[in-house]
Amino acid sequence: MAEPALSCEYGDIDWNEVWKARQDQHETARIALDTSHDWDKKENATRYAAQSVGEFETRIRMTLDDLVVNSSTRVLDIGAGPGTLAIPLAPKVKEITAVEPGAGMIIALEERAGKEGINNITCVRKTWEEVDPTRDIEGPYDLVIASLSLTMHDIREAIRKMDAVSRGEICLYWFVDLPFWERMYADLMIPLHGRPYYSGPKADCLWNVLYQEGIYADVNMLPLDKEYRFSFREEMSAFFKKRFGVTTPAQERVLENYLSGLARTEGNDVVISGTSTFAKIRWKKKS
Repeated sequence: MAEPALSCEYGDIDWNEVWKARQDQHETARIALDTSHDWDKKENATRYAAQSVGEFETRIRMTLDDLVVNSSTRVLDIGAGPGTLAIPLAPKVKEITAVEPGAGMIIALEERAGKEGINNITCVRKTWEEVDPTRDIEGPYDLVIASLSLTMHDIREAIRKMDAVSRGEICLYWFVDLPFWERMYADLMIPLHGRPYYSGPKADCLWNVLYQEGIYADVNMLPLDKEYRFSFREEMSAFFKKRFGVTTPAQERVLENYLSGLARTEGNDVVISGTSTFAKIRWKKKS
């Protein structure tokens, strides 16, 4: 899908339309057999939740350490997942409203909250687009966060709604470059499926949308690590065969050759990892 024609004059570019076009392109690149990101499935949410207390620990600590909160802070967490930020943040604040559309994610969040004795998180099982601020949530909030969850098609409308329910700070976290898992898709889509991979919009587009809304946000660049760890190579192969929609012997050969160049052994585990960058984009509500 072609992006909208862009004038050579910066002010003539509608960055929200650029965001929409890139989101639409990204949707065409999905692999039908890949259900690993179906967050209604409890097994997917459970896997992600396990990563949240292991692989994501550094990112979570880095994110939370940079938030200014206290015992009276009311938080809105958009795209909360299994409580990646909400669970460790809950003891530090008054209350959290967690907006999350995935049924599996909600189950994982509520189970973990129950195990840890956390009772100040309220879950709203909707997308941010579906949320009616007058009925579904109780603003205003001192802190609004959306961490790696900006999949909204109309990001300008999403931002306006975030700003409207805030009385303090809004913090968005989004990809700057291709995260490691997207680089894998970009490498493999043509060899496996004969079509290119299209990445979604990144933080540069998001900042420009904010700028056109009159929001001059601060930006901090942060490292984003990704690691896949398996007990044996057959487990690794099975995981990525499903993820990349591999069904034929020819595709299997392509995938195995690709993985052999990335995989390494650490103790008894087989590991594939890579690094990229994400941005923290923050602003305070205008009084």
